[in-house]
Amino acid sequence: CMSDDLKSQIVISKQPLRAEDISQRIHTIRGHRVMLDADLAELYCVMTRRLNEAVRRNVARFPEDFMFRLTTEEYISLMSQIATSKPGRGGRRKLPYAFTEQGVAMLSSVLNSDRAIQVNITIMRIFVRIRRLLVSHEELARKLDALEGKYDSKFRMVFDAIRALMEPPKIPRRRIG
Repeated sequence: CMSDDLKSQIVISKQPLRAEDISQRIHTIRGHRVMLDADLAELYCVMTRRLNEAVRRNVARFPEDFMFRLTTEEYISLMSQIATSKPGRGGRRKLPYAFTEQGVAMLSSVLNSDRAIQVNITIMRIFVRIRRLLVSHEELARKLDALEGKYDSKFRMVFDAIRALMEPPKIPRRRIG
């Protein structure tokens, strides 16, 4: 008899990995782009506690710049941004681990499966793509600053409009309750 959670994990393993699904699971915490243990466990098709057990057995491979445990405040802030269950309602009983890009790469050596290798390759490609986008965004901002300095205030509105377009879209939050 399999639980519904296990059945859904088996269905996930048959679906191809999509970059959008993975990139939505990358969060910025403490100035690092990280993925949470539960998200990684879902992608690897293992239970979160099994992933964390494997990490604890190999704790020397995960220094603080590879993995860290979220604080209560960070976790509460994330809960308000993503859909997670409330503590005491069948949800998590311990604070989640956050894995940096290097920590995710190290997981492939701890979780030795074909699925782990496939997932890690996809995640690494997404982290590289994010880095490239950030670099190109910074270059564009520098060029815009140089152009703005070159031209007078007549074009101020044009430059302000371009800057507004460069900002990430603000997604309106749906009111709960």
